[in-house]
Amino acid sequence: MNGFSVIRLWAVVKKEFIQIRRDRLTFAMLVGVPLMQLMLFGYAINGDPKHLPTVVVAHEQSPFARSVVQALINTGYFDVTSTSTSDRTADELLARGEAQFVLTIPPDFSRKVLRGERSQLLIEADASDPAATGNAIAAIQQIAGSLLRNDLTGTLAGLNGPEAPVDLVIHRRYNPEGLSQYNVVPGLMGVILTMTMIMSTALGLTREVERGTMENLLATPVRPLEVMIGKIVPYILMGLASTLLILIAARWLFDVPFVGGLGLLAVVVLVFIAANLVVGITISSVARNQMQALQMTFFFFLPSMLLSGFMFPFRGMPRWAQMIGEVLPLTHFMRISRGVMLKGNGLNEVWSNFWPLLLFMLIVMGIGLKRFRRTLD
Repeated sequence: MNGFSVIRLWAVVKKEFIQIRRDRLTFAMLVGVPLMQLMLFGYAINGDPKHLPTVVVAHEQSPFARSVVQALINTGYFDVTSTSTSDRTADELLARGEAQFVLTIPPDFSRKVLRGERSQLLIEADASDPAATGNAIAAIQQIAGSLLRNDLTGTLAGLNGPEAPVDLVIHRRYNPEGLSQYNVVPGLMGVILTMTMIMSTALGLTREVERGTMENLLATPVRPLEVMIGKIVPYILMGLASTLLILIAARWLFDVPFVGGLGLLAVVVLVFIAANLVVGITISSVARNQMQALQMTFFFFLPSMLLSGFMFPFRGMPRWAQMIGEVLPLTHFMRISRGVMLKGNGLNEVWSNFWPLLLFMLIVMGIGLKRFRRTLD
């Protein structure tokens, strides 16, 4: 009786398999999380983004100007999305993040080349994320010496001197020194809020259901919406306090600049915290225990961290991964936080990312409220 029994061991193993099979949510997480990691790391993650949106401000239309633009396209790192003669329009596209690079061709470009003078071309890069522009800038520097060499032939061959006929001036906007903390710290604020808000709400409410304290609400006239709001208000205050600490650390420990308005960022943070809290409430209404709530939180947090542009350049991912990332609130919050802190963006510049954040919050709140009402019933 006291000896080791293979029969008893097999009975315990069989019982565990039956329990896992009956717990469909846990079984789905055990299978789904490894598959999701495999798909994301195998197909979606790319540290060398190409085909970056580029705006050309051409103050002249000449064969030399077209040759320079084509040379940039041939590197594979640049896709010309628009040709504008307005410096202001190009600057706005760069500030909103719709363009990664701006190439400015001066009006006297061809005349200086034909005179044998070194004409300057200005290339401005949105360097708020150094990883997204580093390889593209390196490609520019490699082709700088060969620009227009094939165009200066025949009677113009004498213009091919030891120095390149074109001088490329690269201006790294918003992060001239390419410091990683300028990009990481504003994004880390969103990652911390996502992890803490969702996990705290999901585990906290699931714990109350397990302990039976949620049943006390059934004896009160409190409505589901009132319960939901009452549950998330303390976490909102905690999230705002965490944000304040992160901003203080960003300024005084990491020397990250804050160019924009604090009031605008506070409103965005408030909406972002609320969006994450309603996700946590929705998870708690589905999970039957704290382990399931933790698994579902991780299932939401992992793609948020990988597909939002925090760890890897967003434009380096394939189109299907970008479409998933556009749904996640962390993606839009990171763009807004970096834009406000590093670029000084206002409401007009951040609105294209602010309204998806609002829409996500309202949709998930409706779903969470519907499921939460069933939980109370």
